[in-house]
Amino acid sequence: MISGVDASPYEILRRELRDRPRTWLVTGVAGFIGSNLLEELLGLGQRVVGLDNFSTGHRANLEDVLAAVAATQHGGTFRLIEGDIRDVKACKKAMRGVDFVLHQAALGSVPRSIDDPATSNEVNVDGFIKVLIAANEAKVKRVVYASSCAVYGDSPMCPLTEDHFGTGLLLSPYAATKLTNEIYADVFQRTYGIQCVGLRYFNVFGPRQDPNGAYAAVIPRWIAKLLNGERCEILGDGETSRDFVHVSNVAQANILAALSERSVGQSPIYNVACGRETSLNELYRMIRLGLVGHLPAIAVNFPIHGPFREGDIRRSSADISRIRQQLQYEPTHSTAQGLGQALEWYVEHSAKGAAKQGEERTAALA
Repeated sequence: MISGVDASPYEILRRELRDRPRTWLVTGVAGFIGSNLLEELLGLGQRVVGLDNFSTGHRANLEDVLAAVAATQHGGTFRLIEGDIRDVKACKKAMRGVDFVLHQAALGSVPRSIDDPATSNEVNVDGFIKVLIAANEAKVKRVVYASSCAVYGDSPMCPLTEDHFGTGLLLSPYAATKLTNEIYADVFQRTYGIQCVGLRYFNVFGPRQDPNGAYAAVIPRWIAKLLNGERCEILGDGETSRDFVHVSNVAQANILAALSERSVGQSPIYNVACGRETSLNELYRMIRLGLVGHLPAIAVNFPIHGPFREGDIRRSSADISRIRQQLQYEPTHSTAQGLGQALEWYVEHSAKGAAKQGEERTAALA
């Protein structure tokens, strides 16, 4: 155990995990959040099973994690099962011998769910039920699953507490799937006794978040554009705000939720965020300032302002009192600190990508 007044509850828990490893299943392990959970768990010497069908995840994420963990010489063990959460047989195979499930697999884009609500429902709802069925049969100790701040809809409250649930109208099929997950988790806990904890993620960012594609999140998309010398678009006047939370804080919340021995009622739900609003204008300035040292020309790269996106919530931030009090969660990275770390990763990998492209062009000419 860690001693001393400077040891946070999470640091104490991390030391205990190193001394007494568990077996974890991470669904969606090759995705952005899943791969960061894998990195944290392997760095703590845990036994990890990963389930992914690579529909949105990337094998390169797993390679990146395994290389990073190997360099630390603290790695646990990892076994990958390539499969779909909609396949109950794949879920049951992945659950064998597992203590805790961290369920991240989902189609996580609001615009994608609007374009294709049926597939979002199949993956996010039908797949979640298959995970719960398999976890219950395997008698896992607890399922921690990813919900979303989207379930608050267009609630006018700010900051949002878990008690504000239901004060706003849902704005997308994605939000409906996450609300349905929360309902099913509660029903499964009351009906079958399986312990479930839901985490309502706010705007998560960090290393390995994909900047490409039609549904890319704003932070990696802006970073990629700036590194390529392109201009970024801010929708509206830029004073729209969000609660941006670094993925390391999300990893902490998942592990605390899995191992907490406190009984907090039926299928508890927690906000996972930093508890601070950041406007899009402020976010852009932070990213641009962080990249100037790498590319001085970015200093004069000013954004383009487009029209407000229909249905966008003007302000969003979380009250994180409940998760602080009940799980002893405390963000280790502010938005600014998290951006600094993320920018280093994107710059490094951008340079590696450019070098690889150069090698390929040279080889093609030889």
